[in-house]
Amino acid sequence: MFEKVLIANRGEIALRIHRACREMGICTVAIHSTADSEAMHVRLADESVCIGPPAARDSYLNIPSIMAAAELTGARAIHPGYGFLSENAEFARIVEAHGLTLIGPKAQHIEMMGDKVAARQALDQLGIPLVPGSEGIVDSFHTAQRIAGEIGYPVLVKAVAGGGGRGMRVASSANELELEFAVARREASEAFGNDQVYIEKYLPNPRHIELQIMADSTGDVVHFGERDCSIQRRHQKILEEAPSPLLSEELRADICLRAVSAVQKLGYLGAGTLEFLFQDGEFYFIEMNTRIQVEHPVTEMITDIDLVCEQIRVAAGEPLSHCQEDIRFKGHAIECRINAESPVDFSPAPGQVTEYHPPGGGGVRVDSALYAGYRVPPFYDSMIGKLIVYGLSRDECLMRLKRSLEEFVIGGIETTLPLHRRLVSEPDFISANYDIHWLERLMKEWN
Repeated sequence: MFEKVLIANRGEIALRIHRACREMGICTVAIHSTADSEAMHVRLADESVCIGPPAARDSYLNIPSIMAAAELTGARAIHPGYGFLSENAEFARIVEAHGLTLIGPKAQHIEMMGDKVAARQALDQLGIPLVPGSEGIVDSFHTAQRIAGEIGYPVLVKAVAGGGGRGMRVASSANELELEFAVARREASEAFGNDQVYIEKYLPNPRHIELQIMADSTGDVVHFGERDCSIQRRHQKILEEAPSPLLSEELRADICLRAVSAVQKLGYLGAGTLEFLFQDGEFYFIEMNTRIQVEHPVTEMITDIDLVCEQIRVAAGEPLSHCQEDIRFKGHAIECRINAESPVDFSPAPGQVTEYHPPGGGGVRVDSALYAGYRVPPFYDSMIGKLIVYGLSRDECLMRLKRSLEEFVIGGIETTLPLHRRLVSEPDFISANYDIHWLERLMKEWN
């Protein structure tokens, strides 16, 4: 097992990794920008190293500075969390070249799944169902026109290197396609430095279902069930729950077994998430995330398994601590992402936290690095915490969630807490009658 792990991230996930390490008897090294010198993970870590100024490109994306911090402190492993360098294949190769361990997948799999076309092709060959679309990169409008005509409108133009909803445009007709194709390529170039796109059939009312898997170095793979991540705004997840209230046991078992088989054949290592659209009883693969997910706590709540600890174990060469038969699913969990944003127009709202009172009680978990007096910086993602609530049933979970949201106090800055309080009282959410477009339709009604 590792003696010391460098945490190459910030905010709540950095604190989450620190906690897992300390519970395993592992010392931690926190890296931070000058803007994060008072961050909670920096305060709690055994050692900390300032790696640069506030801008992410000069700090959390600065590979030479991160590697220097690892060498300086003697850390033998690096946990990248999510975001920043967590899905950067070149970073994985550099870590390996320095004789260190990245707590994550192999570089080849990060690279493969980072290329959405390559990912589709690989998993198609392994029996995973795909959304109908182009076989590869679409490099001209004329080709786009032909493919769209074959699969039928509406279509979705997607960046090959995309993520987070950037570089995605919907074209409802041939007249719209030329503009949306050009805009998607421009957005992709600006966001990812790569203007390559592909085309998929646009599904009008799907659910977003994802499967959590873990693989060790012996070739064993297990799944931890699914999460329903359909409450979204502009392709950004707002709320997640596990298990999905929509899936039957038969559908769940079938797609999970297929996912495990595919990942095993890939020779994958570590944590991964296969994301699907689900509509009319059919799954359609969209992408695989080669990292721990923001929403992993809902899976932990219904399985009672610490996924970050499991990540660390398999990265250290240990076998999975559970076989598939050992993993039991019990109850229901829901996560609300809390952002430092206006709950009306979602504009960023950084500033100083004057009051902080998280909810408590049985079945309530808050993953956050906030504290009273902390100043939320304006330089990074606006997510400042996650409220995760568990119940033996979905109904019990919902009542506990409503109570917890009422208790949650974050003073001094605007947050999305009011949005969540309103959201969880909506009849369609209570009855689980929603899809990935539901929240945006609802907000139009509110306004």
